[in-house]
Amino acid sequence: MIVTNGDQTDTIYEGLKAGKCMKCSLKSRAFEPDFPNLTPRISGVLKFEGNDFSYEMSILKSADEKGTSCNRYYFEYDALPGLGHFLHTYVTDGNPIPTFQGEPERVAIPNDIDEFTNDIWTGLNENNKISLYVRYVDLTTKEVTTRLINKNK
Repeated sequence: MIVTNGDQTDTIYEGLKAGKCMKCSLKSRAFEPDFPNLTPRISGVLKFEGNDFSYEMSILKSADEKGTSCNRYYFEYDALPGLGHFLHTYVTDGNPIPTFQGEPERVAIPNDIDEFTNDIWTGLNENNKISLYVRYVDLTTKEVTTRLINKNK
């Protein structure tokens, strides 16, 4: 499963289809050219194997306020029950908006999708949140449960 904040979804999908890894697929991409913010591109790939899964995440962001170079950060995780990682584009509000720093934040993931969806949605900055998609996959039955919130709906 591929999760991103932009059109790099297609880049990753085409790369995986061609036998490339997420990191190799994203070599052709950089942060969004939306000066002055230069929004980072965040991506995740979840790999389901049997009754388990692993996931990798990336953030591609400007090396400086001028957008002269792209810094690329990649993270890989084995799944642990009740534990996940949260990667977001910005830290706080500002002009330009300061980008996320450091490694993805560890988060507790409750066994209830509605509780988790609410925790994430209420935790996001009110001025910058637009939408949220949450998906739970039962590793045994492969049953999928989703929630989608859009502030403009």
